[in-house]
Amino acid sequence: MVYLNNLDILIIILFFLVLITIGFLASKNGEHDRESFLLNNRKVGLILFVITNVSTWYGGILGVGEFTYRYGILSWITQGLPYYLFAILFAYLFAEKIRNSVLITIPEKIEEVYGKKTAAVSSLLIFFLVQPAPYIYMVASLFSLILDISLLASLIISAFFSSIYLLKGGFKADLYTDVFQFVIMFIGFILIVIVAASVLGGYSYLETNLPIGHLSIPDSITPHYIIVWFIIASWTFADPGFHQRCYAAKSAKTAKYGIIISIIFWAFFDFLTTTTGLYAKAYLPNLTTPVMAFPIFADKLLMPGLKGLFFIAMFATILSTSNSFTFLSATTFGNDLMKYIFPNVNEFKKLWFVKVGLILTMLISVVIAYFYNSVIEIWYSIGSVCIPGLILLIISAYYKKFKISNKIAFYQIIIATLVSFIWLISKSTLIPEQFLFIEPMIAGLSIGIIIHLWGIIKLRNDS
Repeated sequence: MVYLNNLDILIIILFFLVLITIGFLASKNGEHDRESFLLNNRKVGLILFVITNVSTWYGGILGVGEFTYRYGILSWITQGLPYYLFAILFAYLFAEKIRNSVLITIPEKIEEVYGKKTAAVSSLLIFFLVQPAPYIYMVASLFSLILDISLLASLIISAFFSSIYLLKGGFKADLYTDVFQFVIMFIGFILIVIVAASVLGGYSYLETNLPIGHLSIPDSITPHYIIVWFIIASWTFADPGFHQRCYAAKSAKTAKYGIIISIIFWAFFDFLTTTTGLYAKAYLPNLTTPVMAFPIFADKLLMPGLKGLFFIAMFATILSTSNSFTFLSATTFGNDLMKYIFPNVNEFKKLWFVKVGLILTMLISVVIAYFYNSVIEIWYSIGSVCIPGLILLIISAYYKKFKISNKIAFYQIIIATLVSFIWLISKSTLIPEQFLFIEPMIAGLSIGIIIHLWGIIKLRNDS
């Protein structure tokens, strides 16, 4: 447990009061048709696009702190650089096409190209892919650290603050709370870097006090290891958050250049978080819980008031992603999954299903977070299973030269997902030792590529 005085606690309380107030005010006098509730009438301008895109990207802030604490600047090389590359590719290859499609979700595009069966499976995968469980767990970890309460109580509080204003305000509430949280997260991390440099010293302090290899790529890191992280980063193409924001953008150009500008802010924020993690390792070299490197470092370094500001920066960084993922999951449930069960519902009922999806998403996330009890395991498991079956179908849905038949597309999404799932659950028992280095995502993706290439060749031969 960290020590926060009354001023720090007051700052945290005010943060949550302002957050909820903004969320509810955003929906005041707003429209309540489906396109308004889900995409803010597709009128998100460049500044708002960039701010919400940047703030949504960084939910795993405690994981970033742990990775940097353990491995130094390798964190940036694996968790930052690959994603910049794929974000640039997404901006140039997909952003304008997505906006011009005038759809609402990825499954709608899958249905348009590959039919209802494949779209229904994609809806289920995306529903789980965007579960906010990892972020709910991280917010709960901070609450437990501050309040010294049980994990379950912390998870319930976290779920409440991630969803309550979305029930009324929808995507607009998500957008405007993201603006507030964007400001807070940058202020908090700029503040701690300035204080650390002033109190502890600059680069020379880090160079003197960090373990060998923390400021460079360790010799033990192989090219294969780096390549795997670049392959993992390719799931940017299937990121429902990127697609949602492109659908909601004011224009195709807004979507494209909004992502490119976002990369500049991501690079700056990565500099701030990586630097904070390096200072945490140099100042507190023997932490037994590296995942808490940021909050413990702030507790030891910052004076009252500043400590409260940094804690709300961590809350803002996580919650801005948590509320976005919560809304994405609810949208997938109400707009996509339910239409395959109740195909003739009207617009009002579709919106009602989305709101039911918000509640269901929170319940599922609390259960997942409670039983998994690890951010890394949740990310690893859900991403490994859901991405391999989706990514190639999403790419080919926008590029006809890579299209395959509806029948093979259905086989691909099922088989690639099953291979990843089976590989994940049996890796430690059934997989031969010489193949253990292959990650479940890579196994599923490899099978998916083989099926997809066969599908392309077959479609061309048949036409």
